[in-house]
Order: sequence, then C-alpha cells, then structure tokens
Amino acid sequence: MVIMMQAENSSPFIHHVASGKGPYVTLVHGVGANLESWHEVTRLLEPHFTVVRLDLRGHGKSGRITTCTLDDLAWDVRHVWDARGINKTHLAGFSLGGLIAQSLALSDPERIDRLAILSAVAGRTGDERTKVVSRLKLLKGGGIPAVTAAAEERWFTAEFRARHPERVAQRMTELLANDQPSYAAAYTVFAMSDLGNRLAEIRHPTLIATGENDVGSNTRMARMMHERIKGSRVEILPNLRHSVLVEAPEKIAELLIVHFSAQS
Repeated sequence: MVIMMQAENSSPFIHHVASGKGPYVTLVHGVGANLESWHEVTRLLEPHFTVVRLDLRGHGKSGRITTCTLDDLAWDVRHVWDARGINKTHLAGFSLGGLIAQSLALSDPERIDRLAILSAVAGRTGDERTKVVSRLKLLKGGGIPAVTAAAEERWFTAEFRARHPERVAQRMTELLANDQPSYAAAYTVFAMSDLGNRLAEIRHPTLIATGENDVGSNTRMARMMHERIKGSRVEILPNLRHSVLVEAPEKIAELLIVHFSAQS
C-alpha cells in the first residue's frame, strides 16, 4: 500500500509503503538514498513483520527541500505513523536514519518497542567533525559529483567493488540523481547533528551495529553508544565498510529478525 501525504505548513509530500505481516517495523534510510535501499532487507523481514518504509523529505518520491532540521526528519517518520494509525513499532535507522532513530527514541519513546541503530554517528571527536564538515563544504561548492569518488571508497570494500562493479555503479548513479539542494540540506543535518550526550536517556532494547572498517560511523562510536545506552547490544560486522545494506542485507536482516523477535 502506498500513501502520498502532505505535511503541515506546506511541508513536502512524504511517500511511504508498507508490506508483510505481523508487528510493525519502521525502516529509515540514509542521506541521498530512499526507501528502496531497504529492498533486500525488507524481502527477508516481510514473513515476520509489517515493514513500513518511507522516503524522507528531499529524497525519492517525497517533496524537494532547500533546508531542514533533524526535528523535521523525525517529523516525517512520526507523521507516517500517524497516517497509518501506528501506535507502536520497532524502529531501525541506517546512517542518517540511525540519527533520526536516536532522535525519535528520545522524543517519542512510547511509540517505539525495540530500536536498531545501524552504521550511525554519535559523539564525533573534533577531528571527525572537521572531516565531515569539510565534505559538506566540498558538496556545497562542487555539487554531488565532487563527493562521489570518495564516497565509493568509504562505503564499499575493495573486494565488493571488484566482484560487483555494477552494484556499486548503480548506487553511485542513485546518489548523483539526487536533487542537489535537497541532498545538501539533508547532508547538513547529518554533518551538524549529534545526540551523543543524550544517549543515556534511551531506555529501549537497542541493537547497535556497524562495519569493522566504516571510517565515518566507526567502531569507536558504536561502542560508545553501547556503553551509554543501558542494556544495549553491539555488533561489529567483520571487514565491512559503510554500505552494509548493499553488501550484507542478509546479515542485517538476520540481526533485525533476532532483535525484533526477542521479548522486551
């Protein structure tokens, strides 16, 4: 089922889909992606859960933007829940989606059952902040093509690039197809937002996972999140870099099925 929805105060349309059966699971994509980035994971979740996916504002089939905040992106998810009458759902977010998941766990804790934070950022060091802000400046100055080559190396392992060049090329093509102002607006949220100092307030059963060689959403951050979120579980995925939804959808689905099927 597909619903097109216009937000309040002339906010953009939010496109979303739902499939499968069972308890609700909401999946939130990363910057410059869309709900289709969860396709392979969703296929494996559908026998167990009703999977809700959305295109965040400025992405996919949702409305274009020139500016937004982390609260705006959390609003997108919350209003999809309202549109479908979802009072309680498991929630998983990848990269920027993981930051949005942290935000929603803090603002709407009663609507979330179990939480999964995948390849996400929190508690950036000064050096890490400088690097991501530098990429933001490069993006604003040279457009999306200025960051594409570096993104390919950061996101995918050398082995995957060699074995599946067509899949890497497809992801890069999807990245380049983004609306430039929308991408810059969302990337600004990704670069400038950090909820590391509030993680201890999260009380949900939480899975934290990242690739062993993810230089942005790195293992230090994952372990710090684990330390601050009481009762959480951390999984470091051997050899992987950032794009775990592309390189290892079966592993991600397995982790989510186990985590979301557990008793709270």
